[in-house]
Amino acid sequence: MATAVCPGSFDPVTVGHLDIITRASKMFDSLIVVVMTNQAKAPAFTEHERAALLKTATAELQNVVVDTYDGLLADYAALQNAAAIVKGLRAVSDFEYEFQMALTNKKLNPRPETIFLPTSAEYMYLSSGIVKQIAMYGGDISGFVPLCVLHDIEKRLKKNAPVKDT
Repeated sequence: MATAVCPGSFDPVTVGHLDIITRASKMFDSLIVVVMTNQAKAPAFTEHERAALLKTATAELQNVVVDTYDGLLADYAALQNAAAIVKGLRAVSDFEYEFQMALTNKKLNPRPETIFLPTSAEYMYLSSGIVKQIAMYGGDISGFVPLCVLHDIEKRLKKNAPVKDT
């Protein structure tokens, strides 16, 4: 039984993330979507809130489990006995960073293979950062996040919207 790990910060989950997760879930017996800590980012949602949003967004995917981990991805993959690490790619700029991470993870844990899934064309521009920025200014993010978590995401992000001059 092949298990894969699909890591990310998912702050917040987008339809682009869900596209990669759905496609990866069809490739493996079990897919663990793991919310990781990214020291370079200041998250809008806590680790547990991001996991809860992901659990709601992936509820219909029977072989998907959501988890959190604060540590090295290579260590987490070893703990889960994962055969693969799945990473979504939007552009060439993503590839350079992800390729470096894949080589590093391979050195730390030689078992799992890293699999790069290119995003579907309609999501190439989409990132959590863009979603946060649009929402903070009161823009419509309904086309960018799973509808089942839209309200929760808007509630968090819109309350931080700047006061507009009238």
